[in-house]
Amino acid sequence: MRGERSDARRNRERLIREARAMFAEGAAELRLDELARRAGVGIGTLYRHFPDRSALIEAVYREEIASLGLAARDLSAAEAPLAALRAWMLLFIDYIAAKRLIAPALDTAGGGRSTVLAEGNVAVIEAIDMLVARAVAAGELRDTVEPLDLLRAIAGLAYLSNNPGWTDSARRLIDILLAGSRP
Repeated sequence: MRGERSDARRNRERLIREARAMFAEGAAELRLDELARRAGVGIGTLYRHFPDRSALIEAVYREEIASLGLAARDLSAAEAPLAALRAWMLLFIDYIAAKRLIAPALDTAGGGRSTVLAEGNVAVIEAIDMLVARAVAAGELRDTVEPLDLLRAIAGLAYLSNNPGWTDSARRLIDILLAGSRP
């Protein structure tokens, strides 16, 4: 079986990128005709890649998760351990903001939400476990720091996310958490 043509792959990537952008702009309900227009493809192309709205939404969510995993690896290679952890946690805030819009849309995915979200949780936990272990090994964090505690502290602010400025507050909280976690 042959792989996907390069133009088809680019179209799929553009559709996902534009859908992510629409969610980031606050579009809780994606209009597929608008998405196709913004991606520069026809509606038929959109449906060839994503037979229904739920397939598209799952692809966007999976892309968000993949980005977090890649960022953890890239930051680990490029930054000091604590700086890499901090940068990743800032990205995690953006992920929470996107997830708040995507998760309700996943409810319409015919029961697939729990599987997709569970896969995402595993990837997020693996990423922060690796980053925290690296910072602990470098002596930049206490060895009693639990990675899930850091995630829970930030995710807890998502409950306040209907309030303007919650992301700014969450970003400040990261520095407070990390300062309190140093040896």
